[in-house]
Amino acid sequence: MDVNDISFGTVLLLQTSTGVSVNVFLLLFYTHMISFSHKISSSDLIYTHLALANTIIFFTYGISETISAWGGRNFLDGNGCKIILYIYRVSRGLVICTTCFLSVFQAITISPSTSQWSWVKVKLPKCVVPSFVFFWVLNLLIEINTLMYATGPQNSTTVRITYDLNYCSIIIVSTEVALVNAIFLSGRDLIFVAIMSVASGYMVIALHRHHRQVRHLHGPGYSPRQLPEVRAAKRVIILVTLYFLLYGRQSIMLSVLLNMKEKSPLLVKAHQLLAFT
Repeated sequence: MDVNDISFGTVLLLQTSTGVSVNVFLLLFYTHMISFSHKISSSDLIYTHLALANTIIFFTYGISETISAWGGRNFLDGNGCKIILYIYRVSRGLVICTTCFLSVFQAITISPSTSQWSWVKVKLPKCVVPSFVFFWVLNLLIEINTLMYATGPQNSTTVRITYDLNYCSIIIVSTEVALVNAIFLSGRDLIFVAIMSVASGYMVIALHRHHRQVRHLHGPGYSPRQLPEVRAAKRVIILVTLYFLLYGRQSIMLSVLLNMKEKSPLLVKAHQLLAFT
């Protein structure tokens, strides 16, 4: 291994270990709160599920990428690759679905009790666990194609490979099948991202209306930037914008890698490092 490989492996190791530590801590923290709470908070359940999905991602994809970065190539057989990539893809889908559900939950929670969402607000806590079940079933079914196309490391000169992860390979059967899979998977992501955007936009509008209603309660010397609803609206805008940028970056970079005849080592490493963001 040269200096560049060692540096890349070190960065990936630090990223994976930090991600595992933080998400395991959050998972244990919210699990502890739920276990010892007399009344289970719906938001705590959502955060726990989100932390669980992120933890699975780091334990599957993160550890596998780290081992590969330090020279490991054949540490997984064909079945191992199928299982690892399948669990990772399902967990990634769960993160998108749960983040979307969190945005919708927050939007309905802050909505006025006199609005048309009042009846939804009452029934929403009972929908949290069934929503999780739906997300699991949905992603387990959508990602089933990973079990068909993932395999162990292959020789790119003897088989047509869509994407080579060093320790696993994803084999393309035909261009048409790859296009259908890409549209199907992207459709799921875009639907949930669109719902999350609408919910976030509603939160910004609701907070802005609340700001206008209570503006007269503050003194003339009070800066609007100090108001909690203004700060909350700014956080919502920043988080949604950041999520869009990160999701767009990952989708575009992956599409470029899948369609490049000769993969750029630098681009592949950059995609691996940014895959957890």
